[in-house]
Amino acid sequence: MNIMMLLEMTSATFPDRPAFTDGSTGVSLTYAELFAAAKTRAATLRASDAARMVKLDVSNLGTPMSLFASAWAGVPYVPINYRLTNDEIEKLLERVTPAYLVTHEERAEHLGTLPEVLAVQTRHFVDDNHHSEHADAEHESWSMDPDEVAVLLFTSGTTGAPKAAVLRHKHLVSYILSSVEFASAGDDEAALVSVPPYHIAGIAAILSSVYSGRHVVQLPNFSADAWIALAREHRVTTAFVVPTMLARIVEALEGEADAGMPHLQSLSYGGGKMPLSVIEKAMTLFPETDFSNAYGLTETSSTITVLGPDEHRSAAASEDDGVRRRLVSVGRPLPGVELEIRDDEGRVVGTGERGEIYVRGEQVSGEYEGRGAVTDNDGWFPTRDAGSVDAEGYLFLEGRADDVIVRGGENLSPGEIEDVLLTHPTVADAAVVGVPSEQWGEAVAAVVVARRDAEIDSAALQEHVKTHMRSSRVPERIEVWDELPYNETGKLLRRVVKAELEKP
Repeated sequence: MNIMMLLEMTSATFPDRPAFTDGSTGVSLTYAELFAAAKTRAATLRASDAARMVKLDVSNLGTPMSLFASAWAGVPYVPINYRLTNDEIEKLLERVTPAYLVTHEERAEHLGTLPEVLAVQTRHFVDDNHHSEHADAEHESWSMDPDEVAVLLFTSGTTGAPKAAVLRHKHLVSYILSSVEFASAGDDEAALVSVPPYHIAGIAAILSSVYSGRHVVQLPNFSADAWIALAREHRVTTAFVVPTMLARIVEALEGEADAGMPHLQSLSYGGGKMPLSVIEKAMTLFPETDFSNAYGLTETSSTITVLGPDEHRSAAASEDDGVRRRLVSVGRPLPGVELEIRDDEGRVVGTGERGEIYVRGEQVSGEYEGRGAVTDNDGWFPTRDAGSVDAEGYLFLEGRADDVIVRGGENLSPGEIEDVLLTHPTVADAAVVGVPSEQWGEAVAAVVVARRDAEIDSAALQEHVKTHMRSSRVPERIEVWDELPYNETGKLLRRVVKAELEKP
């Protein structure tokens, strides 16, 4: 098993079909051209004697070239967050040398002076002339050892140095084979990819699109207007966004009867919690589009649960509050994935009870470089995400397992309180955290964002929570902000909210 076999199969089946288009330049590669590019760049990589293939740049044609060239050469692919500071990037590079680094012009000269770092500008890496000496290289086959490392992804930890999650070829290929049908895309289908290339969703988008034979349009830097323009220009048929992206797209289409994209067949989202109001508006703006909510982690090779299109429609049309609530769930596990909710003692909890999410399956790695696997003896991986499962097996996310607020000895879920706040007609977004309290140990505090043309009445919000939950859940403090802090993949930066509220 090697992810290169996914590209090999598609390039043999659809050699002349467009594979990737750089949305900023309009330049495209066919599947045959991508396969040939991977071959020559793999030869370049082997000749460099680098131990890692590092990509430090926005999404462009160099991204799929790097991913598949590294797989062909048998060298782990390491995409790094280009939004990090130079100091942070240098510290990560020290951990993956000797490295062949592909980056943009502004950083190549400086980073190339670091020990055991061979830095190449992206434009040179993409240019075939830069690899001319390897154009006639012998067709060396790639390794089919499933246990070889395909990708190292640095996780965005909240404390300490980022961990390098290890994804082996068997994990990634297992995920693709279990979730994507080979050559299933028509020649008129196009996927719009706007998630960062250093995120597991970006890698999964490349692999799943390649295996299905779909044309990929790359959006290097997301903005709602640019996303809408590219989707219309290329008559995009499928896309993946994070919740904050979808919220901005919905806002940009404010006042429109619909999105004007009858060609958009499917829209998947994930990476963070989706507010009910946003998905309801989106389904109205895209009435013919199939929506799917995907939940996954870096350590699980992307998606492990899905709320599919039919489930979206049935939940939206239901008058049963329990069924309608599933619109904010992340669905049920994929075939081959098992899931449990456990308490602090490691015991499986009952229906509707909050606990930590554990998963296992062939696509689950749960391994970090230098630290080994953190799965237990039975293969279960502790996600550190908190959640609950309803009677039909639908999973509801409730933040991180360590986000729990302990007020007077009672454990409170911030996600549950946020859900109630979001049902108030004046609230567009909400974050709930625990802040120090002399009386209770921790007190409940909330930050909310007002809907357009709405005013927040803190007392009314407190009464709203009290009506729907016990009084211990009522925020003692409510602040109104213009926006909440999210990372680029749509995860609420709760620690930032907490730190701001704890300032003297």
